Parts: sequence; C-alpha cells; structure tokens
Amino acid sequence: MPVPPQTFVGIAQDDTNALRERLRSTTAAYSRFVPREFLHLLGIEDIRKIEVGQQVERKMTILFADIRNFTSLSESMSPQENFNFLNAYLIQMEPVIAAHGGFIDKYIGDGIMALFPDSPDAALRCAQAMLKRLDEYNTGRVRAGYRPIRVGIGINTGIVILGTIGGTSRMDGTVIGDAVNLAARMERLTKEYGVPILISEYTLYCLDEPDLWSIRFLDRTHVRGKQGTQSVYEVFDGDSAPVREAKIKTRKIFEEALACYHVDDIVSAHERLLAYLALVPDDDAARVYLERCETPSGSPREQRAELVSIWREEYAFGHATLDTERKNLLADMNALARAVNVSALNLTAPLLAQIQFAATHDFTIEEELMQEDEYPFRDLHIRQHQRFFEYFGELRREIELGEENRVYLAFRVRRLLTGWLINHILSADRHYSHYRDSRRRESARQ
Repeated sequence: MPVPPQTFVGIAQDDTNALRERLRSTTAAYSRFVPREFLHLLGIEDIRKIEVGQQVERKMTILFADIRNFTSLSESMSPQENFNFLNAYLIQMEPVIAAHGGFIDKYIGDGIMALFPDSPDAALRCAQAMLKRLDEYNTGRVRAGYRPIRVGIGINTGIVILGTIGGTSRMDGTVIGDAVNLAARMERLTKEYGVPILISEYTLYCLDEPDLWSIRFLDRTHVRGKQGTQSVYEVFDGDSAPVREAKIKTRKIFEEALACYHVDDIVSAHERLLAYLALVPDDDAARVYLERCETPSGSPREQRAELVSIWREEYAFGHATLDTERKNLLADMNALARAVNVSALNLTAPLLAQIQFAATHDFTIEEELMQEDEYPFRDLHIRQHQRFFEYFGELRREIELGEENRVYLAFRVRRLLTGWLINHILSADRHYSHYRDSRRRESARQ
C-alpha cells in the first residue's frame, strides 16, 4: 500500500523542526561559553562565523570582583567543596551583572571580569547590587554555619580592543588594553585599603551623575607599565548609614590628612588622621594611612605625588600648536600650585584666568581636528574636557573664597589640574594621536 505524499511532507517537516530545535539548543549551549553580547559587539550573529583576529575598538567599563582571603577559605575545603562554594557564589552574581546591562567576559578562579558596553553608571549600580546580593547570600551562609565572605570590586572606564585570539583549533574572546589593567589594579587595591569598591578617575570623569554617589579621593598610585600616577576613588554608598554619613561630614578632614601625607608632611598627616579616626573609628582606609605614617619605610618616597610635574618629550602630540600650548598650560598649573603652596594669593587670579583661556583654546583646536579626522571617540574626549572645567570651576571657587589650608589646596591643584592634564595626554590624547597617524599612513598609501 503506497504512503500518501502528505505523510512524507509531515515527516520532512518533523525532521526540519527537530533540526531547528537542535541548532537552537546547540547555539544556546555555546552562548554559555561565548556570550551573545560579545558576538553582538563584534557584529557576528552566527557563532559558526567566528574567526581568529576579529576585533572592534570601543569604549567599555570593566569591572573586576574578587573574593577576599579566598586562599585561606579554600585551604579548609576539599576540591569538591571548593567547586560547590565557588559555583554557589557565582550563581548569585551572574544574574545581577546581566540585570545591569553587563556580561561576564571570564571567570578567573574566584574572580569575575565583567564588561559594561553602555554606561559606567550601570557598572557602579551593578557593584552596589552585587554587595547587596552578597549580604543576602551571607545571611544564608551564617545560618548554615559557614563564615560570611567579602569581595572587592574595581572599576575602570576606557577604550579597549575586543576580539578573538588564539589558533585554528582553540580560540578565546577577550578585551585588551590599558583600561583592563587599570581595572584589575583597582580591584587589588581594595584589599590594601579594606574597602569594597574603588573606581579610577577615568570612570569618575565619565559618570553621568557623579553627585548621586558617595565618592571620596583615596590615593594617587602608580600602575605597572604606565607613566605618571592615577587617582583612586572610594565609592562608599554601601557602608552602614552611620559610617556613610560620618565619612560625608568629615570628607574634607580626611582629604586634608591625605594631602599632607602625599606632600611628605608626615607629622601633620599623622595628627590629622588621629583626629579624623576619633570621629570615624571604623574607617579602615584611614587606619592604613595611619600605619604608613607610623612606618614610613613601608611607603617609598618615589611613590608619592609631587606638587610639580615636569614636561617630558613623551607628552608631545605631534601638532606644534597643541604641544606648545600644553607645555605652557602645564607650566601655568605648576605656577598655580606653587603660588597656593606659599600663600601668594595675589598671583592666583591671573594664573586661573590664563589656565581657563589656554585650556579652552587648546581643547577647541583639538576637538575641531577630531571632527575633521572623523575620530570615533570624539564625544568621549569632549566629555573629559567638560569634566575638567567642572573640577577647575570647583577649585577656582575654593581659591577665590580663601581656603586657608594651603597644603590641601596645592595638592588639589596637583590632583585636579596637572594630574588630570598628564593622564589625559598619556591616555586619551595618545589614543587620538595613534588614530591620526594611522589615518595619515593610510591616506599616503592610497
């Protein structure tokens, strides 16, 4: 008896549906190893089309989170218990990251490296949510008779290359760039200062609404492989209400102590830290600084920030007008720091006006060049320029109102003006310079 044609059609349709379901489930399985977000950023819709060397350059916020004292915790557990513990913790964190627009790039032992393509504010909100979820998770651990755990989170924002590396039989997706290294450095510093969240100055400058956060300056630090020093900021919204309020009220006292420390006035720094800790005894970071003051050999002289920054040839952009203006701008900023430091306030008004004029002129020329070159990160660059003027205005008001602590004021000039300028030159301007040079070389070949 012959089989009706429609039966073959039905069988074929069933086979097609089964194949589609198999492909869907296979793609879903692969996406657990290669995030869909990663492929989307590379402009790839089909995982079968991934090739070694595919890449894209873009602004990213990178978040590193690591369990504190994991080694001592793991030593008391069997290998199976270690895996169970790690997975129980990571299962708590992954949905929090996804809910805030990020995705996990990789797990590094007990650490998480997550990427946020859209907003540093989202990364910061995510960090706060991770700490809140950790509190809930710890409640269950304590109830079950286990020790609570703590994490440190470091965040940095910058331009990275996202792409695939490896060989024909084994490849991996990753992000590469100084911004990644600095984010990792932020996370490591959370251990040193005993704080849960640290962000870089680049992330601070890129926040849409920095005033919504409880943020304070914490240190100037060297990062391996980078010139100059980077400012580090603590985000303390996750502290208990009494500690958070106390830190907000005493923020200036704390920063005055740090200013004394960074200009080598250790005696004054020690006195101010003792006074500060009498008001905020639960501040671990202040205790770290107090210990440094009492054992100064633990903090080498060369690691502290200087009030004066010298122009170096590696700061040159390659545009004669811009290089001359920046050299003069740095000299004016140094002169302002010196004038403030010796209380020569009669010199500050003309210097402030000169800095305002020179920075405006310099940034305008650069932004016009970027527009001509069709620089893809022009908006990010302009935002950093805008943030500079915001902090310059804040500093100018302090000087004009007659801030009495000259050491504190001089250090703020160093941190918000000369420090900003040098880091901007070595990071944002250098990236634009490389882009501009490659464009010229490409035009010459054509």
